[in-house]
Amino acid sequence: MRDEKNPSCVSMLFVSRKPDVKIYSGIEKQKGLCHMYKLIASEGMAKRGDFTTCHGTVKTPVFMNVATVAAIKGALSAEDLENVKCQVALSNTYHLHVRPGDELIKKLGGLHKFMSWERPLLTDSGGFQVFSLASLRKIKEEGVYFASHIDGRKIFMGPEESMCIQSNLGSTIAMAFDECVPYPSTKEYMQNSVDRTTRWLLRCIKKMDELNLHENTINKNQMLFGINQGGTFDDIRIEHAKIISELDLPGYSIGGLAVGETHEQMYSVLEAVVPYLPKNKPTYLMGVGTPENILESVERGIDFFDCVLPARNGRHANVYTNFGKLNLLNKKYMLDDTPIDEGCLCPTCRRHTKAYIRHLFKAKEMLAMRLCVTHNLFFFNTMMEEIREAIEAGMFKEYKKDKLEGFKRCDM
Repeated sequence: MRDEKNPSCVSMLFVSRKPDVKIYSGIEKQKGLCHMYKLIASEGMAKRGDFTTCHGTVKTPVFMNVATVAAIKGALSAEDLENVKCQVALSNTYHLHVRPGDELIKKLGGLHKFMSWERPLLTDSGGFQVFSLASLRKIKEEGVYFASHIDGRKIFMGPEESMCIQSNLGSTIAMAFDECVPYPSTKEYMQNSVDRTTRWLLRCIKKMDELNLHENTINKNQMLFGINQGGTFDDIRIEHAKIISELDLPGYSIGGLAVGETHEQMYSVLEAVVPYLPKNKPTYLMGVGTPENILESVERGIDFFDCVLPARNGRHANVYTNFGKLNLLNKKYMLDDTPIDEGCLCPTCRRHTKAYIRHLFKAKEMLAMRLCVTHNLFFFNTMMEEIREAIEAGMFKEYKKDKLEGFKRCDM
């Protein structure tokens, strides 16, 4: 990685707030990659699409299951992910760079081969760690200086480094390097951050185009998604959406939400910014969310979602059902010989009862976490399947209404 004392080893590109996107000769290569988004049906802003990639076609809307360090927390394998109907797995650039190392993964054939996963993979850029590791980093124009959360060693990551790491991993979709700004932030800070994120995006495009031409690149069809930022400032969000849309990337993400703002503020941002992103490209809402968040966001035009909640909650005995969320540690489930959710066809509900799973948690058996995470991911992926069917049938509004009413009927 780059020497902190000599950051000039990578040339800087500074652009105005409205960059002339034609200055990048490499942009045209992004258009010609092995990808295509086909709109199958729509209902209002809700979209049902097929996104073709070099690792298979993704049916949207889709929930990406979060395999941070190339594994789902809760002892699920790649085979398990297939069994819970996962279409896309998501892994973390920063964490895999720190351990075991992206160069090691490249030597072993890339992330798909490393984790025995053949379907699409998305890697985030490390930009979220600019937010989550705020006490361990320093942001500069060239990039971000980190102290590793594992051993404290110094790490530098900028747009070029992020693209190199993601290229070594060989993911299907790479995310642009950006700053995820905390809420609340001043408008002045937000505007300066978004301007820098735009400059970083252009550097990401250039670097990825170079990497995709290298002979030893694992995935020469790796595609780049841009990220819209701007916090809860609609005018900054909209202007940024207009600028990055001109780059005609394979997909666009909305970042910097679910970081402290209210759900109503998040939905308001989506209503403001989604109309300014290309309708003929997938739109990804990063780090969201709950079943309720997903339903509301699909209605506002979102295709891709990811969140750690189903796995995290499952590891703590909280499970999702069509009647809301249950806490299986509750004493009332001690003699409950019914499955988590009647009618659920997941491997857990087909074989096990609430009483048994509660016992496993009390006995501190790892199987308890595995069973609940399996159920939760199956629940999320099945809900996305139902959403797709509802949009195709022109009945999404009715589906959403019934689903939200069902969630309210549960007591923990």
